[in-house]
Amino acid sequence: RLKAHLMAAGYQVLSWVYKIGSIEMFVEKEFISQGSILRGRWYAAPEEALSPCIVMCHGTSATISMCLADYATEFQNKGINVFVYDHAGFGRSDGKTPQTINPWLQGRGIADAVTFLKSEHQLHNGKIILWGDSFAGMLVLVASALIEGLAGVVCFAATCGLTTLDAEDSEKSLSLLKHTFDQGEFEKLDDLSREGPMPVVSSDQEANPSLLTPIQAFRWFIDQGGQWNTGWKNSITRVIPKTEVAFSPFITAPFIEVPVLMMTGKEDEMPHIKREVQLEIFDRIKSKKQFYEIDGGHFGALYPHTPLFYEAISVQHAFIKSIT
Repeated sequence: RLKAHLMAAGYQVLSWVYKIGSIEMFVEKEFISQGSILRGRWYAAPEEALSPCIVMCHGTSATISMCLADYATEFQNKGINVFVYDHAGFGRSDGKTPQTINPWLQGRGIADAVTFLKSEHQLHNGKIILWGDSFAGMLVLVASALIEGLAGVVCFAATCGLTTLDAEDSEKSLSLLKHTFDQGEFEKLDDLSREGPMPVVSSDQEANPSLLTPIQAFRWFIDQGGQWNTGWKNSITRVIPKTEVAFSPFITAPFIEVPVLMMTGKEDEMPHIKREVQLEIFDRIKSKKQFYEIDGGHFGALYPHTPLFYEAISVQHAFIKSIT
């Protein structure tokens, strides 16, 4: 209530501390990306200034409160700072095109989150790790080749497509990708494809078709998104802008210079996640890398406080500790 009164009185509240008893859990923070305010939470490690930092973002339409906050708290308890935020147009973040997925726009959001954290250098030791799941797992595999000064990448169940992609001139393709990425203003680009608005998930694909079709997706989004105050909406538009090269990890993988952990769910049920495609991207990465398969398909480790949840955190924490 105090925060609302201060803002109503004209004060700009850039951060807000949430506590349980005397224990500080997280601080709300915000930054600007492509003209929109993106909002997130800073989970400070006990010795934050001496500890690395994870930049964490979710996949298709999901918001901070849908398991990601639980991951952040676990990493915080293990001595790692975490900044987790909602993509532009989703959850608590503003956006010019609400409930719309655009990989270029979301990738720039990751880059701008890193820039923001670098300006908050007193809060961490300068070692920044990107973390993304599902669609955001793909995003961090692309962004990590375009952002300087990272310490590593953790991607879980990355959505890398149905087939492999080969570029005749890989360095030229990367240069074109980076040029488009750096220019920004992605809403001014023509659409290569556009789907929606439509439901994210649906229990009846004939009467009410959705973007994500497996019943496991329906169960997870309704369970996690349906909880109190998540800000999740069962509506989505997916836009792929028309560009000279695709926003693809097949282009960036050979140029990633930092350690990478690719974690994938065994027998992932999502249509655009193929094990052989993920392995091809993994093979193209030349830096230090680890490939780890975990039971539970796409969503098993995204249910908080389950054995798979803790297994995923254990493997990811060990990897992060080994590179920081």
